[in-house]
Amino acid sequence: AAPRGAAAEGEQKQGAGLMARLSNWNPMKKKSAKTVALDFEKPLVELDSRIEEVRRVAEENGVDVREQIGELETRAAELRRETYSRLTPVQQLQVARHPNRPTFLDIALNITDKWVELHGDRGGYDDPAMVCGVGVMEGETFMFIGHQKGRNTKENLERNFGMPTPAGYRKALRMMRHAERFGFPVLTFVDTPGAYAGVKAEEMGQGEAIAYNLRESFGIKVPIISLVIGEGGSGGALAIGICDKMLMMEHSVYYVASPEACAAILWKTRDATPKATEALRITSSELLKMGVCDAVVPEPEGAAHADPLGAFDFVKTELLATIREFKSYSTDELLEHRYNKFRKLGMYNIETVDGESLPLPADPHTATPESYAAEIAGKQVGAGVEVDVNEASADPSSIAMQQ
Repeated sequence: AAPRGAAAEGEQKQGAGLMARLSNWNPMKKKSAKTVALDFEKPLVELDSRIEEVRRVAEENGVDVREQIGELETRAAELRRETYSRLTPVQQLQVARHPNRPTFLDIALNITDKWVELHGDRGGYDDPAMVCGVGVMEGETFMFIGHQKGRNTKENLERNFGMPTPAGYRKALRMMRHAERFGFPVLTFVDTPGAYAGVKAEEMGQGEAIAYNLRESFGIKVPIISLVIGEGGSGGALAIGICDKMLMMEHSVYYVASPEACAAILWKTRDATPKATEALRITSSELLKMGVCDAVVPEPEGAAHADPLGAFDFVKTELLATIREFKSYSTDELLEHRYNKFRKLGMYNIETVDGESLPLPADPHTATPESYAAEIAGKQVGAGVEVDVNEASADPSSIAMQQ
């Protein structure tokens, strides 16, 4: 009898311990996720809190206040729409860096029907800041590659704040080649402040790894679509950003140097960060005008961090539509398109004194300062700027316009 009693007591303690552990997953009475409100979002948060308070008091007292709540919700929606329609570049940057903004894995796990993460650079290291995997959407298989940030300090330390080492870029290139071998389109998701600039990363060949990715990406024989989901910083972003079409989420940013770094370099003080942010033209709308970005993926009212599920739907729809654009491309046409996309960056039309726009070079492959000068020879550009073919030929580093 004694052994049976001891066994029963042991089972009872074990059951109590199990129930205590399972209690951690009881339904929450109130949302406990830590949310961060930016300064310009505080009026919205206060209004939402007021709506919840009115709803709670009405339920406790059995009062019907549906009409009043409806009016408050309409007012909140209008305020949210108005607030996000007039964001400054500095505020756009804050939204792009929002701690609650969906990360790459959030998106990948919510838009795919099946997902398998792949690891390692086959050189002895698996960089957690660069995540790769095979995913299925609408019955089609894709290779997903993206920067991964953390949700809190602990996760950010594990993910190195989304800043890959050389091993991360080598892993990304390995997965691109894997996708090429099996004919999977490649989807890259950019969200990094930049490549890791630590001493160890430099010793491991950070610059070479990025440069090698840039060169090799132009030769990948499957479609590559790149989406900026947060911030795209410098070469760390571009290393997985060579693509056939560049998409940006509405409130994302893309820059050659962070506004803080730009301010420190040009103005010698971080206090000039707002000025640098505006000068850099890092927002999706500005980059779309300049041709750096090919399309903007809309976000729900209040941005992606306010309605992640709505943002996932927008992303999935746009990615599938974009992939369909390249279904009919042959390999040669695809590589030609990718080359021309980047070859044309930085070109812009110049108006003559008569207001006529000068033509851009017809073929970016063969365009030279001399050939371009010949195309527009004899025309006056702007305020008394005249094209001289002979002078241009003597200085091939110029664009054939002598002030």
